[in-house]
Amino acid sequence: MLNELELTGRTRTHVVQRDELGAALHASALDAYLAMRADAAREGFDIAIASAFRDFGAQQRIWDLKYRGERALYDAQGKPRDYAQLDEVQLVEAILCWSALPGASRHHWGTEIDVYDRAAVPEGYRVRLLPEEAAPGGVFHRLHEWLDEHMATYGFFRPYATYRGGVLPEAWHLSYAAVSVDATRSLTTDVLERTVRESTMLGKEHVLARLAEIHARYVASVDEPLSA
Repeated sequence: MLNELELTGRTRTHVVQRDELGAALHASALDAYLAMRADAAREGFDIAIASAFRDFGAQQRIWDLKYRGERALYDAQGKPRDYAQLDEVQLVEAILCWSALPGASRHHWGTEIDVYDRAAVPEGYRVRLLPEEAAPGGVFHRLHEWLDEHMATYGFFRPYATYRGGVLPEAWHLSYAAVSVDATRSLTTDVLERTVRESTMLGKEHVLARLAEIHARYVASVDEPLSA
């Protein structure tokens, strides 16, 4: 079980750094990923990690850049939104659709990986982790078909497989169920409130005023593994 600092990304005591992967993961998730990667390779896929463990500071930098309009915001179809046209409520909603609140990111746990097929990347192509890449005809569609059939064998599932009123679907985001299901339940509103209050994140007062709603929509409302 992860402790409060581990749940909110304020320590790295629960993750293992693997420089050859360019990522840090929870030890259990790491073993499962390596097994899945090896089996996928025999089918011609090269499952690479675009993002895994991300600490609180890194998540806050993403949040603050988006809050200041210095990093792109996207709509449900992955199209850019006009920062200048958003009020504070709309801005926070636009960020949360694709990026977690600092302290509330599942990537803090070391159980989450954003994946793509390195073998399918065309020369000069920049991986963007947008819905069109996983959709039929998309550059990584074949990988996602393989994951549909095999990822549960290694203990992974998609927490954002469907739209449940909060985070938009992210086919590329896989979660290691043996640790993350318990972590989801442990990251309560009280834990998150303590973390946000101690932070320097932009929009903090607005977030705190809406924290119960944000927790319900963007933290607790996720798909569960079929075996859960």
